[in-house]
Amino acid sequence: MREPPLHSGEPFSRQVFNNADSFAQAFDEAWQEHERLQPDHGLSAEAKVPLIMAQLDDHPFQQQQPERAAEVAAFRVRLLGL
Repeated sequence: MREPPLHSGEPFSRQVFNNADSFAQAFDEAWQEHERLQPDHGLSAEAKVPLIMAQLDDHPFQQQQPERAAEVAAFRVRLLGL
């Protein structure tokens, strides 16, 4: 019997945790989704970050540690060269 693939292209989990890693993952996914849905948006990364952050207003890490969430977002933009 053949085993299913380990990863089908879908995210492994949709669970949300109150930590920086979970927020970083959600930020990356929201960024990529925005790029996919609005490829010709023409926004700079500086202009786009607040839009993505607004989409993540309900994330527990952003609710309880907004300054740290902003730091994580800035780090992800630098790390990934977004």
